[in-house]
Amino acid sequence: MPKILITGCSSGFGLAIANKFLSRGWDVVATMRRPRNDLLPPSDRLEILALDVTDAASIQLAVDAAGPIDALVNNAGVGMLNVLEGADVLKIRELFETNVLGAMAMTRAVLPLMRERRSGVIVNVSSSVTMRPLPALSVYSASKAALNAFTESLALETALFGVRAKLVLPGSAPTTGFGKNAVARMGMDIPEPYAAFVQDYLKTLRSGTECTTPEDVARAVWLAVTEPNAPMKAPAGADAQTWFREAHHAANRRVDLAEHGNLK
Repeated sequence: MPKILITGCSSGFGLAIANKFLSRGWDVVATMRRPRNDLLPPSDRLEILALDVTDAASIQLAVDAAGPIDALVNNAGVGMLNVLEGADVLKIRELFETNVLGAMAMTRAVLPLMRERRSGVIVNVSSSVTMRPLPALSVYSASKAALNAFTESLALETALFGVRAKLVLPGSAPTTGFGKNAVARMGMDIPEPYAAFVQDYLKTLRSGTECTTPEDVARAVWLAVTEPNAPMKAPAGADAQTWFREAHHAANRRVDLAEHGNLK
């Protein structure tokens, strides 16, 4: 059976992705910073490992224990909702260590064997916030934009050896604990001059009628892994798909204006 390693499986997207691949007959290596055996159904095809993607020794131990894998899903991530002036620099570094450097380190650890076998898939879970500028998300958006650029360039390198690299872009997922966990870990001390602005923005977010579920993301990751001709970027969730279409239409509009000499 093919084997997949997924980071950040203790809740939300990672847990749903692990369940998806288990239900489809894959061998699953579900990794968590603090492993729990009660989150996924018991299976002889399931291995739960400790993994901190910001710790080189932890990465090596997990990759060695997992053995050869056919797919890697870099799902582990940290959120931050704050304006730049309210974001602590050490917390910004922590966020980039997880969202960007952690994904790079995991990819670097599994690539040699994938390259030698001339097969494999790497899926990086990014975010729909990279499709449009949003207030109070400058730091988080920057980390996910960096992950996008990394993945798109990586795909050109790995294609030489039959290894695919893809992106999944989820939308807002209110049923998960991602936002609450982000506030608990990163804080949300909004500077007073920005307070009303951020509160108004949060009300706008909560009033949205479209959202993303963990199952939406699991489905998008499944297709990215199993469909050889899957697109580079796959929006996951109704809101993400709407933003993706709008971004595509806006890009086409800019091209059209440029071709007719109306864009300088």
